[in-house]
Amino acid sequence: MDSYKINACVEAICNKGCELVRHDIDNLQHGKTVPEILGLREDERQQVLKELQAIMAVYGDSCRI
Repeated sequence: MDSYKINACVEAICNKGCELVRHDIDNLQHGKTVPEILGLREDERQQVLKELQAIMAVYGDSCRI
């Protein structure tokens, strides 16, 4: 796994903001893709999803501004 590519994808997705990150997580959970992860292998895509879920778990069900 290329941790540099994974971290870059996670950062790019997080830069879109809380609500869009949650939307992207939902898409990834349902087997859909998002532009930031194009070119990643399946195991790398799953790692991006896990990292996004861990980050967003801090916020619970709400997004703070």
